[in-house]
Amino acid sequence: NHSHLEGINLAEFIIVFREVLEASLVVGIIYLLLIKTNQTDQLPKLWLAVAASILASILVGYSVIQAKNALGNDSIRALFEGVFLYITALLIWYVIFWLSKHVSDRKILEDQATQALALSSWGIFLVVFFAILREGFETAVFLISSFSITGSFSYVGFVIGALMAIAIGYLIVQQGRKVNLKYIFKYTTLLLVFLSAGMVAYGTHELEEYLVKSDQIKKEEIYRPWDILQPINDGDYHPMHDKGIIGVFLKGFFGYNSNPNVIELVLWIAALMFGMNMWRRFYL
Repeated sequence: NHSHLEGINLAEFIIVFREVLEASLVVGIIYLLLIKTNQTDQLPKLWLAVAASILASILVGYSVIQAKNALGNDSIRALFEGVFLYITALLIWYVIFWLSKHVSDRKILEDQATQALALSSWGIFLVVFFAILREGFETAVFLISSFSITGSFSYVGFVIGALMAIAIGYLIVQQGRKVNLKYIFKYTTLLLVFLSAGMVAYGTHELEEYLVKSDQIKKEEIYRPWDILQPINDGDYHPMHDKGIIGVFLKGFFGYNSNPNVIELVLWIAALMFGMNMWRRFYL
C-alpha cells in the first residue's frame, strides 16, 4: 500500500538517523584518538568491533521476532506484543532523556578508550563493540515495535536515515565542522516523544486483543470514544480510518487507532504529557 509506506517513512527515518548518528560519533571519536596517538595497529580491531556489533544487533532483532513467532496462541502473541511495546516505550524514554545528555562526550569516550588500551590489546574492541551494540540493540527493538504497529517496513526511511547520520557524523568528527548537535537531538527527541506515546497506546490495544482472544472480555462490551473502522462508499475508507489518507500517517508515527478503548486513549495522553514535560526540562 503506497500511502501506508509514506505514512511510516518518518518513524523509521527518525529511529535509524538518531541511533546511527550516535554510533557514528562513537566510532569517529575513537578512530581519531587512535590516529592521533599513533596506534593505527588497533584500527582493524575497531572495524572488527563495528562489524561484530552490527551482526549481534541483527541477531537480537531476529531472536525477538522468532520468540514472537514461536507463540502459536493468538492471545499469548497479543500479550507478548503489548508487553514488548510497553518495554520499548520505556527504553525510548531512557535513551532520549538520559543517554542523550552524554551523546558525543568526546572526553569520556577518549578516557574509556585510553583505559581500555592500557588494560588489554583487545580493549578497544570491547569498548567499541558494547557501545555500538547498545545503539544496535535499541535500533532493532524500536524498529520491531514500529513494525508491530504498522505491519509494514520503510526501507527508504531506514536507508536515508542511516546515510544522513553517517554523513553528519563524518563531518562532525573528521572535518571538524560546526554542527549544532543539541539542535539536531532536540527535534529528533520531540518526534521520539510522540513515537513512544504511540507505542504505549498500541501496547494497550494489544492487551485488549489478548483479553478478547482469551475470552476474558467481549469486544462489544468495551467502550470506545470513537469508532470509524467501518469502510464508507463501497470499500473506501474514512480519511481518519487506520487505512485512510490521514489515519495511515497518524497510525504509522503516532500510534493512532481509529477505534481506541478509553484506557488506551488515557494512557496515550498521559505518556505524551510525561514525554513533553521531560523534553521541555532537558531542551528548553
